[in-house]
Amino acid sequence: MASTHFGYESVDERDKARRVRGVFDSVASKYDLMNDLMSAGLHRAWKAYTVMVANVQPGQRVLDIAGGTGDLALAFARKAGQSGQVVHTDINEAMLRTGRDRLVDAGVILPTTVCDAEKLPFPDGHFDLVSVAFGLRNMTHKDVALREMARVLKDGGKLLVLEFSQVARPLRRAYDLYSFNVLPRLGSLVAGDADSYRYLAESIRMHPNQQELKALMKVNGFGHVDYHNMAGGVVALHVGIKCR
Repeated sequence: MASTHFGYESVDERDKARRVRGVFDSVASKYDLMNDLMSAGLHRAWKAYTVMVANVQPGQRVLDIAGGTGDLALAFARKAGQSGQVVHTDINEAMLRTGRDRLVDAGVILPTTVCDAEKLPFPDGHFDLVSVAFGLRNMTHKDVALREMARVLKDGGKLLVLEFSQVARPLRRAYDLYSFNVLPRLGSLVAGDADSYRYLAESIRMHPNQQELKALMKVNGFGHVDYHNMAGGVVALHVGIKCR
C-alpha cells in the first residue's frame, strides 16, 4: 500500500484526493475572504503579476487548473477575447461552483469542468498556456500532473505555477509563528474551521522548495524553467516552457 503526505500526516495515497476535497468543501464559501485576510490582500497582486507574465494574446487557448473561485480564469478570458478560449477546471465541485457563479456574475461564461490534474480530459497539444495557482501542492503525484500539463500544451507552450514556497531564512521563525498559531485561529473565527488552515500550513512545508520544483518541472516535460520569488519567498511563480 503506497502512502503519501496529507500535511504532516502519512495517509494512503488513494485517500489523499478525498481528504483534500473535504478541506476545500469546508472552506469554499469563505475562500476569497480568507485569502484576503491571510495575505493582507497580497494574493491579488501575486495573481495580477501572474496574469502579466502569462501575456495571454487574443485567440489563445488557456487551461486554468485548480481554478477555484475563478479570478485567474476571468483575467485570462478578458485577454483571450471572443476568439480565444479559457477552460476553468478544479477537482473540487464546491470550489468550481463558487467560481462559476462569480464568473457568471461578471458576465463571463466559460467552459467549466470538474477534473483531476493527473488525468486531464483534453487532447495533446491543445493549449497555449496552462496555469495552476495554489493547487499543485495538494496533488498526490506532482510528477504525473506536470507531465499531463506538458502533454496538453503545444510545443513551446507555457506553464505557470503560482504556489506557496520556502520563505527567506530571516523570515522563517516569524512565518512559522504566524502559520501555526495565527492562521488556524483565523480559520476558526472566519470560516469555522481551524483544521483546514492547519493543513494549509503543513502542506506548504511539505511542498518542494523553489529549486526542487524547478528540477521537477525540468524532468517532466519543460525544457526551460525560471521562478520569481514574491514576498520574500512566501510565494513563487514558476514559469516552464514545454520542450519542442
